[in-house]
Amino acid sequence: MANTKSIEDKAERKKLKRAARKKAVPKAKRTTPRGSHKRKVRKLARGQSKR
Repeated sequence: MANTKSIEDKAERKKLKRAARKKAVPKAKRTTPRGSHKRKVRKLARGQSKR
């Protein structure tokens, strides 16, 4: 994205950012599903509560 730190006017900055976003190359599709590296939660024991 374009560096817009120097632009004070909010509308102008937004305009530049939008233009940069339009011009950017689209990101590639994900090869692995999102959150695939997250730790899996183990199912708790079913039935009567322990305490």
